[in-house]
Amino acid sequence: MLEPLFKIKVTCLFCKNGFQSSRVRPSFKKAVKTDADFCTYYKEVNPDYYVVRVCPICGFASTESFEEKFADAQKKAFQEKVANNWQVKDYSGERSWDEALQTYKLALLCAQIKMEKDRNISGILHHIAWMYRIKGDVEQETRFLQFALNSYTKVYETEEGNINNARLMFLMGELNRRLKNYPAAVQWFSKVINDKKIMDSAMIRACREGWAEVRENMLEAKLELPEEMQKK
Repeated sequence: MLEPLFKIKVTCLFCKNGFQSSRVRPSFKKAVKTDADFCTYYKEVNPDYYVVRVCPICGFASTESFEEKFADAQKKAFQEKVANNWQVKDYSGERSWDEALQTYKLALLCAQIKMEKDRNISGILHHIAWMYRIKGDVEQETRFLQFALNSYTKVYETEEGNINNARLMFLMGELNRRLKNYPAAVQWFSKVINDKKIMDSAMIRACREGWAEVRENMLEAKLELPEEMQKK
């Protein structure tokens, strides 16, 4: 019988050790539903648990998005902060929720030490928020959604023009909505809806739906609607 997981070979960016990491076979990726901010729930195995690859020898954790270059100063910092304290641990097999969360937090630390691009750090923070959402830990989910939002904002400010702005602006609107920052959410959704240069129909539709959702949220909370929302 076919197992849900299969192994891939990875070379550690830090110590160059070759190790194995698991992936979920496509036939086992059965999504049940997806939240507006792209958090996906799965019927069987959650492939998000296996995004991070962890070197069992030195503890360097990365995702496929990490850049290969590793400056000497960053290597020194990683050696001092992680490798020197690392006790050999193998994450290559099946992972529990706790183990998956550990790998994401380790990847976050490694990304910060290695000074990865803000977009990579944003993705890790957002994934950690999803992990807490799956668990039902609202307090920690909210905390990491705020971290992710701050990081996405930095991406928008520093990488504008090099990225899919429509998707990024939608995410900033949706995270603001989830964090109950309704005026900011409206602002980001409206930017996408009203920008004639944006041709991404899926994101425009998502922003229209997000805009309508904010309106409902504000009415439920008995908050005064901004002028542009009172017309509907």
